[in-house]
Amino acid sequence: MEKEALGLFELNRQIRLRIQSGFPESIWLVAEISDLSVNRNGHCYLELIEKEPDGDKILARSRATIWASAYRMLRPYFESATGQELTAGIEIMVRVDVEFHELYSINLNIRDIEPSFTVGDLARKRRLIIQKLEEAGVFGMNKELEMPLVPQKIAIISSPTAAGFGDFNVQLSKNPFGYIFYTHLFPAVMQGEETVGSIIAALDTIAGYENFFDAVVIIRGGGSKLDLSSFDNFDLGLNVAQFPLPVITGIGHEQDDSIIDLVAHTRCKTPTAVAEFHIGQMADFETRLDESVELTVNTVKSFLADERSTIARIMEGMRLRVKGYTGYRELELNQVLVRAKSSVTQYFRTCRETLSRFEQISALKDPVNLLKMGYSITLKDGKPLKSVREIHEGDQLTTVVADGKVASSVLPAKAFPVIPAKAGTPSLNANPDQRTI
Repeated sequence: MEKEALGLFELNRQIRLRIQSGFPESIWLVAEISDLSVNRNGHCYLELIEKEPDGDKILARSRATIWASAYRMLRPYFESATGQELTAGIEIMVRVDVEFHELYSINLNIRDIEPSFTVGDLARKRRLIIQKLEEAGVFGMNKELEMPLVPQKIAIISSPTAAGFGDFNVQLSKNPFGYIFYTHLFPAVMQGEETVGSIIAALDTIAGYENFFDAVVIIRGGGSKLDLSSFDNFDLGLNVAQFPLPVITGIGHEQDDSIIDLVAHTRCKTPTAVAEFHIGQMADFETRLDESVELTVNTVKSFLADERSTIARIMEGMRLRVKGYTGYRELELNQVLVRAKSSVTQYFRTCRETLSRFEQISALKDPVNLLKMGYSITLKDGKPLKSVREIHEGDQLTTVVADGKVASSVLPAKAFPVIPAKAGTPSLNANPDQRTI
């Protein structure tokens, strides 16, 4: 029995007819752009995919096309509304015509696009990145680093031709305080697909000089949300959050913070603001230094004043004690002087009394007085005669009495009778051979 068979063209024709009947109008479709290219005629060719909700497994894949006439309108509309480039890796909501061609198979012809869906999806992805960084425990690590008191050695990550880099250098070098900074540029791509890898490579290089630099700045001269979309990246945020030096960002947008702004140590609006931040750090340190010097001087002055007051009190106390001691000693001395004076007076009185007694004794023993009392002195050759043994016959003697002198000669003892002496008195005739007359 001969079987009926369809040719491939006929099969595809029937598929096309059924698709046309099954999808008579455009439908809204949600998918992720897996690949995107634009040919020289301006036509945009995409590959759309759908993944598992919580994984990377691809569940479906399809071709899509935005013809040049539509692409010229849809692309700027989407990018201005989302601040995101229409590129691979983002989810989009598009209105498509489901088409089937016998030769090229199925194709989705994109007629319109809904930017708000992508904005919400980007915000969701951004929240997921923040959540992943928080779960990894690194979100606030860079903020916890201590900024050096004097951040003078600065590593710069920027495009060497960026206007923001020039503004940063001018602001820093011409600061009104005359502060000196050392800066070194580590060039990086700051826009496009190479941004993330280029900045991470620059950070890796700077990490080799961790002990030299005080801080790292990441700057660029502003741009649209689309230009700055590369800074909302998990890998870049992870590297900045874990970097061992404080990171200061000046990406040049004032409204929404990028991921690296959120994890950086300090976020500034512009490159110029980053320069002002470093100048301000120096000025704050100088102010604190001046305040410390003033406080030290005032403290020393207060200490010296207290010490002078203490010394004055001590000196006054010593003066009073010395005065009291001196008065006490003066009183003691006066008492000693009084006692000494009394003692001297008494001594001289005693001396006078003793002298008076001596004078009286002396007066009593004075020969003149003795003579007046009836005593006499016998002289031989002008000298007092003390013993009868000193006289000899024929000696001439002189006897002194109170009212005159008597001369006598020594005669032989035979010429005079012996006169007996009274009991207890010396005999005048001690020498019986000699007598005086």
